[in-house]
Amino acid sequence: MRDKMIEIFRAGVARADPAAAVRAATTDAQTPDLIVAIGKAAGAMARAALVRFPGTDCLIVTNPENATEIAGARVLIGGHPVPDAGSARAGEAVLAAVTALGAGQHCLALISGGGSALAVAPVDGVTLEDKAEVSRLLLAAGLDIKAMNLVRQNLSRLKGGGLARACAPATMEALILSDVVGDDLGAIASGPTVPPLGTAADARDLLRQSGLWGRLPESCRVALSSARVSPTPAVATRVIGSNRLSAEAMRTAAPDATLDPIPLEGDVAQAAARVAARVAAGPGLTLWGGETTVVLRGQGRGGRNQELALRVAVALRDFDRPWAFLSGGTDGRDGPTDAAGALVDDGTLTRAGAAEMDVAAALADNDSYRVLAATGDLLMTGATGTNVADLQILFVG
Repeated sequence: MRDKMIEIFRAGVARADPAAAVRAATTDAQTPDLIVAIGKAAGAMARAALVRFPGTDCLIVTNPENATEIAGARVLIGGHPVPDAGSARAGEAVLAAVTALGAGQHCLALISGGGSALAVAPVDGVTLEDKAEVSRLLLAAGLDIKAMNLVRQNLSRLKGGGLARACAPATMEALILSDVVGDDLGAIASGPTVPPLGTAADARDLLRQSGLWGRLPESCRVALSSARVSPTPAVATRVIGSNRLSAEAMRTAAPDATLDPIPLEGDVAQAAARVAARVAAGPGLTLWGGETTVVLRGQGRGGRNQELALRVAVALRDFDRPWAFLSGGTDGRDGPTDAAGALVDDGTLTRAGAAEMDVAAALADNDSYRVLAATGDLLMTGATGTNVADLQILFVG
């Protein structure tokens, strides 16, 4: 059953294949003068677009795991999940490329998950170090992706419609591979082609409510107190791959499974309790899509999928039937680790005990990776070249 669950997970990942999605979406598309691809799936998306529109100028911004040379394209590498100097160079290059377009010209923007960190262009007065510190604070606080992107957008010249504004008066079309549950266009890669999620005042209110305002760098507080955003031009935008579509592909691969229509979201502890409660439904497979959050309280190593899986193992330690649970990131990377997630079962805690692992202490230290490595339960896929959030599978015997 573990092998079968991995097959089902891979079917979900395959549905988010960026090249196939771009090929299908560009059948009758306008020929662009420039292709800009940003995100973890940028390389695969751009390669497919260049087959459709050979010879078009092309700029790609992606992460190191997915970076490859592509004939006719300029490839830049940014940092993820925290932006780095490469991210800053990439952001400026993207803005320069679209700004150079004139009236009557057209840009094809290919956007996928990870773009928020991979290409950054802070507003005037805010340094890269300041922006990176904000990202670290937001991640550590366990805020959901919409909350994080609201703040990011109001500190950026690229996000929250910045790419579209820089492109005017040229026109733009955007194809989106969504890594955000619910496909909110303003949250995917921080919405470079759509209006911002909210104003700077909204961002200030959020930061104060979460207790982060006083911890922000002074330059960011100044910027958020004086930000003004011009209108965002209309951009024809289509979602060509998403968490929902991948979850449905898992159900196609396992037609007898139940696909829970409510995404698995929120804090990992609450999500684990929800998964554990599902065993009362009896034998069979249950599928989810979603994206949980983790509040970092320790110094350990792991990711939201690994911690969710380990918490499920603890919650089901006394369950008296065979079971297994998989939680994985479709991009193949869970947090700052080389694992996509984990696949735990009714023997995980026994194996942890044999390896002299203190599971409770590991969870308190956000150190799930070390335990799951010892139990042989890490889900290792390597970089997949796509990103549509997370997928989960529960088996009850």
